[in-house]
Amino acid sequence: MLEPSIVKDEEVEHLIKDVYAMYGYDFSEYSRASFKRRVNRICLIDRFTSFAELRYTILNDPEYLKRFVEEITVNVTEMFRDPIFFKTLREKILPQLGTYPLIRIWVAGCSTGEEAYSIAILLKEANLYHKSLIYGTDLNPSVLETARAGVFPLQQMKLYSENYMLSGGKKDFSEYYTANYDSVRFDKSLQEKLILSTHNLVSDSSFNSFQLIICRNVLIYFDRGLQERVFRLFDDSLENLGYLALGSKETLRFSNLDKSYHQVEDQKIWKKLDHH
Repeated sequence: MLEPSIVKDEEVEHLIKDVYAMYGYDFSEYSRASFKRRVNRICLIDRFTSFAELRYTILNDPEYLKRFVEEITVNVTEMFRDPIFFKTLREKILPQLGTYPLIRIWVAGCSTGEEAYSIAILLKEANLYHKSLIYGTDLNPSVLETARAGVFPLQQMKLYSENYMLSGGKKDFSEYYTANYDSVRFDKSLQEKLILSTHNLVSDSSFNSFQLIICRNVLIYFDRGLQERVFRLFDDSLENLGYLALGSKETLRFSNLDKSYHQVEDQKIWKKLDHH
């Protein structure tokens, strides 16, 4: 394995610049320590003998690039992350969606599924779950396996439970899972309306029409060109008067879609204006 010290800082900077110039993925804001750790991990798993070999492969093999991006951006996520966001969904957005006969929600870049499960819980508590479908998609098939299993570390539950309470949850959070040694399994009923599949936001097309699309902390790695493409994909996938929710550092403000959307609340939620 490459020792962390073997990957030199300037090599890392070159790689970040190259990946940005060639493909539009921007890791310049990424913590260097974390980036290096993950690069080392990739070299170990994929058996590269040198950093130069890794860099050569990334720059000459777009298929491999996809795997590299997956590994670097594996989203560390949590249930009810940014509880205020979920509180806004609970109080302001779900009552609006409740007027539809069928509610379709897309959690794009769902990673290991914590957000999709959180949404399922919100819908249950709003008494809307029976008429909802949640689509969870990610570029990376291995995180979807974790999402499918619905098994998470027990030590996370204290945090998840606090987040849940802050999001306006009224139940005892432990009602939603069964603990088993050092892990918990979430209730199978939370998966009944959950459809998980791989989808690449950069290259795949729209596959349904939704009233709510949630894509938080995925686009921060994309340059403006890639972001525009993904925003267009979301726009094609969103019904009139539907909602788009982004992460705390992401915005529609500078995109071509800005005129067709209205920001709701001070949260990162935009409503698509009726174009008729």
